[in-house]
Amino acid sequence: MKTKLMFAALLSLSLHAAVASAQSGQPAAAPAGAAQPNRFAAAIAPAERFEIKGVLVERHGGAGRPLILIPGLASGSWAWQDLIRSFRGEYTLYVLTLPGFDGRPAAGNAGFANARAAVAQLIAERRLDQPVIVGHSLGGTLGLALAEDQPAGVGGVVTIDGLPVMPGTEILPPMARSQYADTMRMRVANQAPPAFAAQQQAYMRTIGVLDMDKADALAQLTGRSEPAAVGQYAADVLTLDLRPGLKTIQAPVLAIAPYFDADAAQQGISEQQKADYYRALLDGTPRLQVVTVAPARHFAMIDAPAKVEEAIRAWLKAL
Repeated sequence: MKTKLMFAALLSLSLHAAVASAQSGQPAAAPAGAAQPNRFAAAIAPAERFEIKGVLVERHGGAGRPLILIPGLASGSWAWQDLIRSFRGEYTLYVLTLPGFDGRPAAGNAGFANARAAVAQLIAERRLDQPVIVGHSLGGTLGLALAEDQPAGVGGVVTIDGLPVMPGTEILPPMARSQYADTMRMRVANQAPPAFAAQQQAYMRTIGVLDMDKADALAQLTGRSEPAAVGQYAADVLTLDLRPGLKTIQAPVLAIAPYFDADAAQQGISEQQKADYYRALLDGTPRLQVVTVAPARHFAMIDAPAKVEEAIRAWLKAL
């Protein structure tokens, strides 16, 4: 228990630090080679593109079991380019970009609830049979929420560093979590573009990915998101606690926990302890598998694409 509480506190402090880094209002330093094309921005052309409740949906492939890919906070479909290339010949992929992210217009003040309803509508309108939801961070939390909403309708959930409650807040009373969320929302939403760009670069370099060139390239893309929307989604997730409903999930759940030993050494946790902590936050999920991917930070599918693909592919074959 001591290790879990220490790890939760450190994650919470990291979240505070990432947002506080932008308070100086200083613009992010231009990354080396900034004039070169952004390696992550070259999107794969979809077979179809449409919108549901402001959510952009890009379909790739047309045969095989449907997979719904949901990126995390401030991210777009570019986060899934490796999985799209690998899986589009075997599965029908529906890749989402949420309102307010990646240059998309925002959709009001109920970001998470709107996205939750949009995915449910996508499943219903397209008559998707037992779709598997693959989500990163916020997208993983959204996948767990959908699996609670539709126990018989969702065929599986893969969550990459996305949990039913924000690590570091699981022991807080609801009022304290709500106050924390309001503070976070206002800090992010009120950032001017230079400050937001600085925060995105700081986050990517310390929490997002291992390679600094990749961190700078990714920060250029996440920086296209609207600060108010990012702040609202962050607040939505901070106030959320899906743990009471985990027992109702019928679908298998694969939770992928990224692990980087240099970061973990500062936190004093082992790879096994991190997996155990994630397993504890997901306690009650009937058909749960937790795997670690190393070395990787929060964007595990960018740091270790082959390992993430291998874990997902093996799990899908066992469904």
